[in-house]
Amino acid sequence: MVLSKVTTAKRSLKRKLEPEFEDRSEDDRKVFASEPRDASDRDLVPDILAQISVLNSALSSSEADRAAAKSAAASIAEVAKNEDIVDIIVESGAVPALVKHLQVPADVREGDSDLRLYEHEVEKGSAFALGLLAVKPEHQQLIVDAGAVPHLVDLLKRNKNGCNPRAVNGVIRRAADAITNLAHENSVIKTFVRFEGGIPPLVELLDSTDAKVQRAAAGALRTLAFKNDENKTQIVECNALPTLILMLWSEDATIHYEAVGVIGNLVHSSPKIKKEVLLAGALQPVIRLLSSSCPESQREAALLLGQFAGADSDTKVHIVQRGAVQPLIEMLKSPDAQLREMSAFALGRLAQDKHNQAGIAHSGGIVPLLKLIDSRNGALQHNSAFAIYGLADNEDNVVDLIKVGGVQKLQEGEFTVQPTKDCVAKTFKRLEEKIHGRVLNHLLYLMRVSEKAVQIQVALALAHLCAPDDRKAIFIDSNGLELLLELLQSTSLKQKQDGSGALYKLATKATSLSPVDAAPPSPNPQVYLGEQYVNNPTLSDVTFLVEGKRFYAHRICLLASSDAFRAMFDGGYRERDAKDIQIPNIRWDVFELMMRFIYTGSVEVSLDIAQDLLRAADQYLLDGLKHLCEYAIAQDICVENVSLMYELSEAFNAMSLRKACILFILEQFDKLSAKPWYSQLIKCIVPEIRKFFTNILTKPIQADLQQL
Repeated sequence: MVLSKVTTAKRSLKRKLEPEFEDRSEDDRKVFASEPRDASDRDLVPDILAQISVLNSALSSSEADRAAAKSAAASIAEVAKNEDIVDIIVESGAVPALVKHLQVPADVREGDSDLRLYEHEVEKGSAFALGLLAVKPEHQQLIVDAGAVPHLVDLLKRNKNGCNPRAVNGVIRRAADAITNLAHENSVIKTFVRFEGGIPPLVELLDSTDAKVQRAAAGALRTLAFKNDENKTQIVECNALPTLILMLWSEDATIHYEAVGVIGNLVHSSPKIKKEVLLAGALQPVIRLLSSSCPESQREAALLLGQFAGADSDTKVHIVQRGAVQPLIEMLKSPDAQLREMSAFALGRLAQDKHNQAGIAHSGGIVPLLKLIDSRNGALQHNSAFAIYGLADNEDNVVDLIKVGGVQKLQEGEFTVQPTKDCVAKTFKRLEEKIHGRVLNHLLYLMRVSEKAVQIQVALALAHLCAPDDRKAIFIDSNGLELLLELLQSTSLKQKQDGSGALYKLATKATSLSPVDAAPPSPNPQVYLGEQYVNNPTLSDVTFLVEGKRFYAHRICLLASSDAFRAMFDGGYRERDAKDIQIPNIRWDVFELMMRFIYTGSVEVSLDIAQDLLRAADQYLLDGLKHLCEYAIAQDICVENVSLMYELSEAFNAMSLRKACILFILEQFDKLSAKPWYSQLIKCIVPEIRKFFTNILTKPIQADLQQL
């Protein structure tokens, strides 16, 4: 399983603290409206310093100070929405000034009711501004060091003593949002919030009647739970699960989105909490969220189901039984890449259970999963490949995978990460193991009765996956070879490519030796006179005249070497009794090398002499030397000369060289297909290709094994 960095980061989502104009007075709106949006950074500095000065001086409970502090905090918050200005605000000293106003003025006595007009407003504005400044990670610790966290935690508890519900809810929400941003991807601050007692009031706020407060509290808990086991434990111990699960049932997308996010972070890498969440009844509402109108909730629900599916086999089965498969498959078709990624992740986990594999395929999961193999998103691609790997474990799915071109799709996939490549390789191995018995019979049946497109897909797949014992039944007896040869002659470039690739794979699997990559067999065993007798007049009883020079030889050696020399000396030819025999059509160096082979049984054949030596070996029926020449020539086959090499193999009946040419033509389709003479070459050699494959596919398997 692979999750993208983007998706992982989403799970500790930093809240966007947008302004809420409905909570502001008319005077506040004027302040915000007058802010110069297009002013340069330098122009803003005096205004920022002025607002900070107000915050540092307006510390009393007088109406004038409270109004001034409220306006100053709101102005700084408005400017802080531009992240490019945040550094200037912090460098100007705004943080300690704002932290001072997270609490009521020091001169306010408990129970004093004179400040109703601005009750909670200054604290709310300060918390809002600090939350915006905390969006930049480099300022998080500075805000904490200024003493913000204890005051923010106290603000979370204002619901217990506030008499203005709207104002109280506003300040609580901003405090929760500020904690979210402060703790975002900062493990030290997450832990500090717990030490300061921030988790219990946040859990309590999940029961708020104000949806925005619920959402803000859940958002903070979501961040605090991300990759922090102690925080997770305390959240669960504070009995957050029942309320979170009720929130999953909410019709408000913003509520169930935050709830599923919190639960997702709680169960991540925590098997014990995962079990508690399932026992608390989270499964069905999470499955329900797969059909939410909120894509973010759908994504989080799919991710969470994937995590649930890792618990045990029974949970995987329960997820499928409760209706998760169909909406997950629909999500595979979404234009949202993250939705596709998460649904593929969940299906991949579910597909590892045998009870689910046929159901996922039957519900239409195979085709959309295969389409995602083409994705450039590495995580999405891997999750899809992992799901297909699971589905391939079920024999009933193998035929369906092959029918829709799954094998071709996996072969052609450009996989970006090694784990995906390994997963695909294991899928092929799994498919190979399944193609026998009833699965093979079903595929052979399709090759007989299905439409041509399906027949072709089956033939292409079996060329890569079938067992050696089944090749004859598939490609000779069931016409598989003819299907591949038809592709080779198709007018479609893609079909030609597919046919070439399949035939090449079939050939390399069916033949254990190739002149391209292995030395030729040794000539038939015989006794050789040895190197010292080559062109040696001692005991010589015959002389050859080559290019005007004498070459001394020994009849007994020549008679033993080939039928051509036996016919020459034992038959009715004039050379039988001749002392000197004229050799008119062979160069001296070629003839000398040929004779050296006859006397020793081996020679080094270089490319510059190989073709002339092949001609001589064919003329004098020296099969061993002919094999050596074919092997040497085969090393020189290239795109530019393969046509000529094939003609050479036909001219001298050089079967090994012909085989090498056929394999090269099939293997190098991409390069050869661009040549103007390619189609004509294929047309000419198809009969020979048919003969070649008929020979190797009807050869007993034991014969191949003996060659190894």
